[in-house]
Amino acid sequence: MFNVIVTGIASLLTDISTEMVYPLIPLYLMALGAPPAILGVIEGFAESTASILKVFSGWFSDKLRRRKPVAIVGYAGSTIGKALLYISQGWGLVFAGRMVDRLGKGVRTAPRDALIADSVPEGKRGKAFGLHRAMDSLGAAAGVALAIWLVNAVGHNLLPHDYQRIFLISLIPAVLGVAALLFIREHRKETAARKLPRISWKGLPTKLKWFLFVVTLFALGNSSNQFLILRAKNLGLSVLAALAAYLLYNVVYSILSYPFGHLSDRIGRKRLLVAGYTFYGLVYVGFALARKPGLVWLLFGLYGVFSALNEGLEKALVADVAPPEQRGTFVGLHSTLTGVGLLPASLLAGGLWSLFGPSAPFWFGGVLGLLAAVGLAIVL
Repeated sequence: MFNVIVTGIASLLTDISTEMVYPLIPLYLMALGAPPAILGVIEGFAESTASILKVFSGWFSDKLRRRKPVAIVGYAGSTIGKALLYISQGWGLVFAGRMVDRLGKGVRTAPRDALIADSVPEGKRGKAFGLHRAMDSLGAAAGVALAIWLVNAVGHNLLPHDYQRIFLISLIPAVLGVAALLFIREHRKETAARKLPRISWKGLPTKLKWFLFVVTLFALGNSSNQFLILRAKNLGLSVLAALAAYLLYNVVYSILSYPFGHLSDRIGRKRLLVAGYTFYGLVYVGFALARKPGLVWLLFGLYGVFSALNEGLEKALVADVAPPEQRGTFVGLHSTLTGVGLLPASLLAGGLWSLFGPSAPFWFGGVLGLLAAVGLAIVL
């Protein structure tokens, strides 16, 4: 479990950095005068373009027979992205910063997750991924808490240069996160070099094939979490209150990730994943129906339950099904398909919001979430 803990520390530090920045981006864009549709473009392109790299970085780590160097490059890319946000003066450099940050995530995710799966036996992978997600989301909660503290210290009416100061501070934990990865213990497998088999849709295990199909369907309604923050602001929450609600989401996510992952090792992944998608659908319908700001707190808490049921368990399921010598490739393929959906999902969310009002994207996401829950119940 040593490597699981080290990667967890790296993710914790990196997520402190990321979540100091992430919930402020929609507010920063508003301060720069950018409309909600721009948020959809930035998040959609940044997340989806970066996700294409995940399958290739996973494949490359399989071919290299090393995960650590590829993961370090990815974490370093996210640090550079924060630096670009710091020097931004308009939404163009915000776009560039988010692209570089997410490209870094695209490079690191699959080899890191494959490293976690390689480091523990099959019967403990839910527990291992749950622990990693708990540490990751604990970092996210700490990052949001720091953002709240800094915003409160600056004052409620933040100007663009106030946001930039926070972006600069976020570089400190980002650099420490890269340094933590140097302690990973990985030994290159001294096996004869061989050509890895090509990945084709027909060649995928049937269970994985149907699972990925349902996950891709779900991804079309799973827009950026920044729309939740924008919705909270739209319902009347102040900047600090919106950040506090997002903090609640991360705290719930962090507390429940490990026990849900451990439970999935004992009772199987299916029931928990179906429950997670059901939670998502109901939460998004709740955001669509919400008319008073008080409901937002409950919805963000329930959204944390969904994330704890979903993130680590999906990765553990893919790692269970994938052949060991191609684990990085299959884990990357899953991340790519879920991430690529963020482009149309976020573009749709921004467009639906602008054309039909703030409830529209949440109706769309809620319906797809419930359909995906039914789909998982059938195919798994």
